[in-house]
Formats: sequence, C-alpha cells, structure tokens
Amino acid sequence: MDERVLLAVDGDSLAHRAYHALPKSIRLNAVLGFTNFLLRLWDAESPAAVLVAWDTLEEATYRHEALPEYQSGREFEDSIVEQLDLLPDFIRAFGFACAKGAGYEADDFLAAAAKRWRGRVVVATSDRDAFQLASERVTILQPVKGVSELARVGPAEVRERYGVEPEQVPDFIALRGDSSDRIPGAPGVGAKTAAAVLRQYGTLEKALRAGRFPAVAEELRLYRRIAQMDAKAPLPRLAAQKPDWAGAAEAARELGLAALAKRLDERA
Repeated sequence: MDERVLLAVDGDSLAHRAYHALPKSIRLNAVLGFTNFLLRLWDAESPAAVLVAWDTLEEATYRHEALPEYQSGREFEDSIVEQLDLLPDFIRAFGFACAKGAGYEADDFLAAAAKRWRGRVVVATSDRDAFQLASERVTILQPVKGVSELARVGPAEVRERYGVEPEQVPDFIALRGDSSDRIPGAPGVGAKTAAAVLRQYGTLEKALRAGRFPAVAEELRLYRRIAQMDAKAPLPRLAAQKPDWAGAAEAARELGLAALAKRLDERA
C-alpha cells in the first residue's frame, strides 16, 4: 500500500461504461463490471484510500439551472438507473468512501479530493473534463477500450492532446464547446482555434477583455463556469482505509452475486 496515493473514481462514468461493456443478459451487469474494474484499480495502484464519486440524477445542479440545455437529451434505461441507486451503498460495504450530494456532480467531488488530499491522486474517469485536474501530483486514468485498457494522462498528455495547459481546459471547453454536455462554445471555433486563442491570451477572460468574441462574451463566461469543476464540493473524511473484503462479500451475496462474493471472500 502506498500511503501517499488516493484513488478517486468517477462512479457514474465508469458504471455506465461497464453497463455497455457487459451483456445486459448478465444480472446487475453495471454493478459487476464496475466492481471488477474497481478491484483491478485497487490491485494496480495499491492506494492508501479510495473515494468513489457519484452524480445525483434526480436533482438539478446550478449548471442545469444556468444552461437549461446542459446535458439535455440524455435518457438512461431503467436498469442502469436502478443499479446506480444500488452502487453507492454497495461500495461503502468495501470500507471505501463515497461522495454524493444534491447540487453537485461526480466531477466536483473528484476536484475537491484532488485539492484536499496531501499526497498523490489517481483519478479514474472517462470524462475528459477531468484533464483540468492533471498536475505533477494528479494523474488521470482514462479507459480507452471498454474498461480493459487505460491511458495515463498528466500535464504533458493534456498539452499533446489539446495544445493547452491543464488549468486552461475549462477555457478551452468554453471556446470549443462540448457536444456531449451540450455546451455550444463560440460560433465557428474548433479545437485548434480554441488552443491558439489561449496560447495568445492565456485565459478566456483576457481574450474577451481584448475584444475577442464580443457578441457571445457573457455566454462564454457562463460556459467556462459550467466547465470548471467545483473543488468546494463537500467530502466525507478522507483517511487511510483497510478494505473490508468480508463485508463486501456479504453485500455481494445479498445482491445475488455469488461468484463475486466468492472472489471477495478469497481476498478476505
């Protein structure tokens, strides 16, 4: 165990990925796939502590209120919604910390954890918005093939992919837009132009003050606020943990996941 490492996991992002990676004929496929992924991460990273962050689907955030079209059009099948309701309590049975609260997204808890943990942080998520967290201390683990292959993203990889620094990612998203979140961006501005503007001015705000994009200046400021993760999100206490494999096995049995329970018993 590395006493310096916090593993911070985007629960919704990776549960959705597991749900679509495993056949729906498998009962509780998202729960099973997510747990398998979490166990692989635990074995690979040997963290001192684990935090799993969750969205609150039934509650709007300030982002939805400020931009009604934000994330609009997303419809989830009943099965994944039901499994997302089960997962936080199931993961707590492992002795791991969970963060979920009205008004916040999983991203916000990841940002808060990255800011508050004093050692190294590994953030596992398929959401590229998290690239804004990359630093010498914070590494992003991004699934690239289902949940079986991971890319390690630090500041150098952010610069290579986007042509900007990690702290410029919210400005970059605001300018370029984000089709998955329904953030429009600046009209006619793609990734290359967004990166060029930020290389010239440093920040979106400086570009706007210099007279760039005057017709949509306030909209772009809004898009940046939406893209910025909220590191003030409330967190449970983060401290070194010893996994409760026996408790996790019992919770798996209660869900009817006998094979998973057996594997967890073996860890215990």
